[in-house]
Amino acid sequence: MEKKHEYYDVVIIGGGAAGLTSAIYCGRARLKTLLIEKSLLGGLATYTNEIANYPGFPDGITGLDLMKLFEKQAKNFGVDIKLTDVKSVQLRGEDKTVETFRVIYHAKSVILASGGKPRLTKAKNEENFLYDKGISFCATCDAAYYTDKTVMVIGSGDAAIEEGMFLTKFAKKVIVSVIHDVGIMDANKIAQEQALKNPKMQFLWNTVVDSFEGEERLNKVILKNVKTNELIDVTVDGCFLFIGYEPNTEILKEQIKLTKQGYIITNEKMETNIEGVFAAGDVRDKFLKQVSTAVGDGAIAGVGAEKYIAESELFQNEIMQKEKIGLIYLWSAIDEKCRNLLVHVEKVEKEFKDEIKVNKIDVYKNAGLAARLNMQLDVPAIVYTKNGNIIKVLNDISYENICRDLKIINE
Repeated sequence: MEKKHEYYDVVIIGGGAAGLTSAIYCGRARLKTLLIEKSLLGGLATYTNEIANYPGFPDGITGLDLMKLFEKQAKNFGVDIKLTDVKSVQLRGEDKTVETFRVIYHAKSVILASGGKPRLTKAKNEENFLYDKGISFCATCDAAYYTDKTVMVIGSGDAAIEEGMFLTKFAKKVIVSVIHDVGIMDANKIAQEQALKNPKMQFLWNTVVDSFEGEERLNKVILKNVKTNELIDVTVDGCFLFIGYEPNTEILKEQIKLTKQGYIITNEKMETNIEGVFAAGDVRDKFLKQVSTAVGDGAIAGVGAEKYIAESELFQNEIMQKEKIGLIYLWSAIDEKCRNLLVHVEKVEKEFKDEIKVNKIDVYKNAGLAARLNMQLDVPAIVYTKNGNIIKVLNDISYENICRDLKIINE
C-alpha cells in the first residue's frame, strides 16, 4: 500500500498535557500543526480522580475534565489531531518525517511529547484496576481521595518511600510491600529512617504482589512471601505502584540522545541533540513529573519550534539569498569594537545598495541564526555569500577591506 504524504509546520508526538500545551502555542502562532496521540488525549492525567494542585482550580478538577479543556483550546487554534500510532521517525535534516500506518507526515519541526508509562507488577488481575479503579501511580495527584482510608504502596525506592510518607498526611494507614529482608530498602537512608519511625506506616517484608482483587474497585491485595510462598490477604482502599517508569522512546533510540533509563536529554530550551527537534513532558529527563511541569515544558517547546521555523525561513530567504552578493555582519551589541565597526558596514551598505544584500546578525540575541552558518567565528566578522554559498570570511574589518573584497567578488 502506497502511503499518503501530508505536510505540516510542526508535528507533535504525544497528546498529554505537554503535547497539548505545545499544540496550543504552535496553533496560536498560526503554524500548521498536527498532534498525534496513539491512545487517549490527555495521557496519564486523564486517569487522575482529582487534581487539586494545578493553579486556577481552587476547588480541584478531575484529570479528564482538565485535559478536555486543553484539547478544546488546541482545537480552537486550528490544531489537527490524529489518533494513531507512530511507526517510525526521521528527524535529521530540514524535512523531518513522522510515519504512521497510512500516512507519512512531513514537518519543519517535531516536538516529542510521548510521555511514558509506569512499570507494572504483572500480577493477576492488575489490568482490571488501573488508574481510577484503585491502582494509582501518583500520590501527589490522588492522596486526598484516600483521606482516612487504608492504602498500600508497592516498592522501596526513593519514590515509594517518600510518596508513602506523603500519603500518611491523608490516609489513616499506609502498608508498604518490600521485596527485601527486614530493614532493607532501596531508598536513601534519611527517607528510610523517617519512614520506619512513622506510626502510620506498616512494612511487609519479603513480599511481592500475587494478585489484585475486587469487584468494581480494588479492595484487596494478595501478597506472596518470596521465601515461604505464603499468601497474605491485605484489605485496602487503594494501591500505589512505585516500581519504576518507562519512557516511550523505543523508536527514537538511534537518533535522539537518551539517558541510560531511556529519557530524552534536553537543555532548558527543550532542545534535543537534533536541530529543530524538541522534547517536553514526562518523556524528558527531569526532576518532577506533574501536569504543571509538563505545561511549562510544552510552552517552551512550542515557542522553540516557532522560533526555529521563523529562523529557518529567514536564513534561507534572507541570509542565504541568491539574488545579490551577501554581506553578513556578525556582531554583538554589547561589544564596543563591534559597535564601532558598524559604521563601516552601514557606509558600505548605503554605497553598494544595488549590488549587495546586507544582513546584520547580533550573535548575542540571535545565536541560532549565527550557528546555522556552521562556522566557528569570533565576532566581529563578515561572511560573504554568492549564489547562496559562503565564499569568504573577513575578520580584519574596515571600509577599505570590505570595498576590496566586494570588487574581487564582483569580478
